[in-house]
Amino acid sequence: MSNRVVITGEGSISPLGLSSKELWDNLIHGKSGIKLIQNFDTEQFNVKIAGEITDFDPLVFFEHKESRKLDRYTMFAMIAADQAIKNSGIDSSNVGVILGTGVGGMHTLEEEQTKLLNKGQRGVSPHFIPKMIPNIAGGQIAIKHGFNGPNFSLSTACSSASDAIGMAYRLIQSNQIDTMVCGGSEGGITPLTLSGFSNMKALSKNNENPQSASKPFDKNRDGFIMSEGSAILVLESLESAKKRGANILAEIIGYGITNDAYHITQPHNESKGATSAIDLALRDAEINKDEVNYINAHGTSTYYNDMLETQAIKQVFGDNAKNLPVSSTKSMTGHMLGATGAIEAISCVYAINNGIIPPTINYETPDSECDLNYVPNESIELDLNVTISNSFGFGGHNSVLALKKF
Repeated sequence: MSNRVVITGEGSISPLGLSSKELWDNLIHGKSGIKLIQNFDTEQFNVKIAGEITDFDPLVFFEHKESRKLDRYTMFAMIAADQAIKNSGIDSSNVGVILGTGVGGMHTLEEEQTKLLNKGQRGVSPHFIPKMIPNIAGGQIAIKHGFNGPNFSLSTACSSASDAIGMAYRLIQSNQIDTMVCGGSEGGITPLTLSGFSNMKALSKNNENPQSASKPFDKNRDGFIMSEGSAILVLESLESAKKRGANILAEIIGYGITNDAYHITQPHNESKGATSAIDLALRDAEINKDEVNYINAHGTSTYYNDMLETQAIKQVFGDNAKNLPVSSTKSMTGHMLGATGAIEAISCVYAINNGIIPPTINYETPDSECDLNYVPNESIELDLNVTISNSFGFGGHNSVLALKKF
């Protein structure tokens, strides 16, 4: 018999705050975390906006010597993990860690490449490799907390954090371990990454109005906003959580994962993979479609994603799709790439426990191809029992989580 899996801890750091309580307060009040980029000079760039964590001082969280050995994405992961672990109260060493990241230690990569070009081999730090590689955040969390369970990182682009949560759920469900720390982290707002996404024409260039630049499902959307941060959950078997009297925040009841096998950056034009992933999550959860009360959409604010995600939701939910609240918190957080699925899972946990659905802000001009209830501009109160969270990524990855009130 498979284990039931519950969430007993969560933590986050994002453009909307250094904790999930700040994040949630800003989400339900429709506040945007998008600003002009401050960490480097954008004069030569056609995109000048992002979801930066501008009030972040590493020395508040780390000793100076330690901070020099950690990339920005690793620091974010360790901070969010500290919050989640404290929030959960776990004290076992038999704990696993799975972390998702889209680009890993890009800050370190660019800094060290510059040193190599300017000073040659001798200029490159001996800390370069263990500071930059994408598995290192999970390794650092395990070392700090003495967790010797399974530990790996995964990268499925913008589905990474959802897949990390989904894989942790599977490990606990199949009785391989009782407790997992999982989620995602990203610190990739750098000149190189910004240039790459911008030259793909994936980013909004609405530099004059940063706070209204992310407009998922709106007819005038013109691209996503790069963002950074980390979100971490503690998952536990229900038996383990009950045994130690843990505060249970919600239950994970389903996980669906597919690939479009269609195009490297564009979703399938009939939304086959996304539709199938939602169906699989619902089947795994053993629930009827009419039991879903809210969808936290991938909702990137790009033309194809928003139109094709809408199509997928209609294909799964049929006539009921029009009655189902669907919102994109990316309208406020921006797109946290490999961390985004976890920040959105936390948003679902808060939505379930508070009976509030955060809005899709900046929704002004309806699009005939996007014709669902996107909870425009104002949060709504609704008794929620089951929510699903969609994450889709470059490479054709589709990952869907189903969460339930406990």
